[in-house]
Amino acid sequence: MSERDLIAAGGFVVLFLLMLIRVPIGVAMGIVGVGGFGMVVGWTPALNLLATSPLRTVTDFNLTLIPFFILMGVLATRSGMSRELFRAANATLGSFRGGLGIATVGACAGFSAICGSSVATAATMTDIAYPEMKRAGYRDEVATGVIAAG
Repeated sequence: MSERDLIAAGGFVVLFLLMLIRVPIGVAMGIVGVGGFGMVVGWTPALNLLATSPLRTVTDFNLTLIPFFILMGVLATRSGMSRELFRAANATLGSFRGGLGIATVGACAGFSAICGSSVATAATMTDIAYPEMKRAGYRDEVATGVIAAG
């Protein structure tokens, strides 16, 4: 075994020991990661990484977009746009066998294109399509599966 393999194996052992003494997983992984990086590359680069990485993560542009996706989902739901999207899809596809499920997937696609967040889409369509699917006689497993797939 090489030195790096021993450091990796020791890192796993230390990680599991830290988790056994109830250290939060993220903190334990951070300690082991910085420690392993320090042992392989050197302590100065490891401490520099520790100083710059959290700031780089917090200031990432992509993370600033998440509240806007949620806001767009809320606006689309409150304005009734998502319910109308579901009604349009149901009017178009509802006459087919399984049409309500197809309409739900179509409404999910349309709403997802509007708001950009799959979590917001699933929450909104659960609010709108799930009661309709239950009224139409869909089983719980099928209704939730169709919404999750959409």
